[in-house]
Amino acid sequence: MPVPKRKTSKARRNKRSAGILKPKVGIALCQTCKEVVMPHEVCKGCGYYRGVKVIRTKEERRQEREIAKQVRQHPLEEVSAKQKEQTVDVQEVTEAEKKN
Repeated sequence: MPVPKRKTSKARRNKRSAGILKPKVGIALCQTCKEVVMPHEVCKGCGYYRGVKVIRTKEERRQEREIAKQVRQHPLEEVSAKQKEQTVDVQEVTEAEKKN
């Protein structure tokens, strides 16, 4: 039975597959931001896949962290308008109850 006399080097081994064409990778455009993306993958620029928001982008996460940081630093100053209205309504109700 024939046996190789010497070990086949990596270069010689890899030369065999050099003539075989590798499949070409397709590219697609994001429907929302027109950025180049791989087919069937979520766009990293905007976080959309086939027109549906799937993930948060780095920029969105960064903005959320900054807002959370501001709220932690100044918790009393960040009272929303709805919260102010609710406190006013509660105060009016308690004053009306005290009068009755």
